[in-house]
Amino acid sequence: MVKVNRPHIGIFGKMNVGKSSLINALTGQEVSVVAAHPGTTTDPVKKIIEILGIGPVTLVDTAGIDDASALGVQRVRRTNEALDQVDLAILVFTGELDSYDKNLMQLCSARKVPFFLVHNKSDLHKLDVQITGVDIVDFSCKKPQLPILLDMIKKHLPKSSYSQSVLLDDYVRAGDEVVLVIPIDASAPEGRIILPQVQTIRNLLDIGAVAVCLKDSELSNYLQTHTPKLVVTDSQAFKYVSSVVPPTIPLTSFSILFSRLKGDFEAYLKGTRAIDTLQDGDKVLIMESCSHSVNKCDDIGRTKIPNWLQKYTGKKLQFTVVANLDALPDDAQTYKLAVQCGGCMVTRTQIMRRLNILKEKGVALSNYGLTIAYCNGIFDRVTEIFRK
Repeated sequence: MVKVNRPHIGIFGKMNVGKSSLINALTGQEVSVVAAHPGTTTDPVKKIIEILGIGPVTLVDTAGIDDASALGVQRVRRTNEALDQVDLAILVFTGELDSYDKNLMQLCSARKVPFFLVHNKSDLHKLDVQITGVDIVDFSCKKPQLPILLDMIKKHLPKSSYSQSVLLDDYVRAGDEVVLVIPIDASAPEGRIILPQVQTIRNLLDIGAVAVCLKDSELSNYLQTHTPKLVVTDSQAFKYVSSVVPPTIPLTSFSILFSRLKGDFEAYLKGTRAIDTLQDGDKVLIMESCSHSVNKCDDIGRTKIPNWLQKYTGKKLQFTVVANLDALPDDAQTYKLAVQCGGCMVTRTQIMRRLNILKEKGVALSNYGLTIAYCNGIFDRVTEIFRK
């Protein structure tokens, strides 16, 4: 399982309840610093472990939600942000549940994050709490009974977070030939190919298909003697590649494959058509999901997509970019269109939380590849094989 597809499990609670000790017990390593004084953990700490029956998961240790130190406000904010990025929350407490613990439970319920409680330091404090419909594990990191804790993780971790459908299994079969067009230009990373291309190659190998990788400059000659089942290209090369690939050969892009894997494909299909309704002054939100150096001339999200949209619509639009998993603008409901990247560096859960907020606000949704295809007049062609 690729690192960024691993489900994220967050450990939350007040200071000094043993969150770091719990994550160290789960991993069998000293991942997080443990100390008697409160506030030892500042920023979220991540560690990958393998859980039998699930596979690799990412554990996230967080700062205490009751941190009142000088930096406490920032630490608590980072902890709350982490809650939006996990597939499962383990809420740790000792003794009795207080207002901080109850608020955490309410936050999880409001954000639809599955959770269960761990009553830690059971060797020091007797468990005397029962909550209808909420599982509570009595636990001590000094004498950890890990099977009980792991069983509870398996019970509450959504299966969809670790058994996602993969890229081309529903279309490509063993023995099929698929051509992957990988331009090597100024935007290509030095000495390597990007993660969506790597994952697509691996998926095709798992299927038993034949993956043929070539540059866009080699495509025309190759197609003179070969008829592949499918051509997948970098979206930025859509205009040229679509002119070279005969209409009889299906065509799509890596970004569109990822819009199915990690996004809301049906919402994207519908939302992309809202491009035709954009008017002068309308606001468009561009959503990146990773950190990267920005090339002002060639950056796909910050330069190319805005240029394509304004050229296609003939309108003067306003663009806002959010990077990584930064918070959405406070006035998100005023945006007419939101365009999400493929999300190769984040999980589906993280993208869907962002998309669902925008859907509730009535914002039309699209994806980098789908937007580029629409502006190039090939939207129906490159989505045909995936439309229901």
